[in-house]
Formats: sequence, structure tokens, C-alpha cells
Amino acid sequence: QVQLVESGGGLVQAGDSLRLSCVGSGLAFSSYGMGWFRQAPGKERGFVAAITRNSKSTYYSDSVKGRLTISRDNAKNTVYLQMDSLKPEDTAVYYCAASYSGRYTYSDKYDYWGQGTQVTVSS
Repeated sequence: QVQLVESGGGLVQAGDSLRLSCVGSGLAFSSYGMGWFRQAPGKERGFVAAITRNSKSTYYSDSVKGRLTISRDNAKNTVYLQMDSLKPEDTAVYYCAASYSGRYTYSDKYDYWGQGTQVTVSS
């Protein structure tokens, strides 16, 4: 009965900002590292960002470093992705995921996945 529900996606112009949210239920949220992945049409799902259980460490794809910021609020069972200076190449469905163990850049190390939220960035 674990659920991860993403929200906050939408249509924006290049240079704009969005904040994605992912709310978890049915799991001990603070026991899981959290990550964001994305998938554009015709492309493989790729790693975006991850954060450890206690927010001590974060990890980013080189393509988003400096523009996107991951954070979490364990009291609210929520992980966020602040997206600034968006580019058309950021257009994708963004997925939230939970991992009980490390190696956060590998999608097969995640135990649970959300349904995704669409982000579209126009040029």
C-alpha cells in the first residue's frame, strides 16, 4: 500500500521555475533515501537528483547541477525538487522514487515509484 504521489508539474517558458513535490504514504519515509528521475519521449529514464535519509548528502546529474535543488521534509513525508533556469531539454515526465539502500544514481536500487508529473519547457 505504499504510494508516492508527485505534483507541481506544468507548462513554463525557458528560464522559468517550478517546484515539484512528492508525498509518500504507507512507508517509514525517513528510512528511505529519495530520488528524482525523468523520462522524455523516446529516451531512457535518467537520474536527476537524490537525497539521503537525513538530508546529509545530495547527488545531482551533471546536466542539472546548479539549476535544480533537491530537499526533503520528513515531518511532512515530502521530497521536493526546486527547478530554476529551466531549459527545453528539461521537458520530461518526472518520477519520484524511494530507496531503502544506497547507490542512488541507479534506478534498479529504488523500491517504490510514483506515477510521474509532466514538465514542459517551451523555447
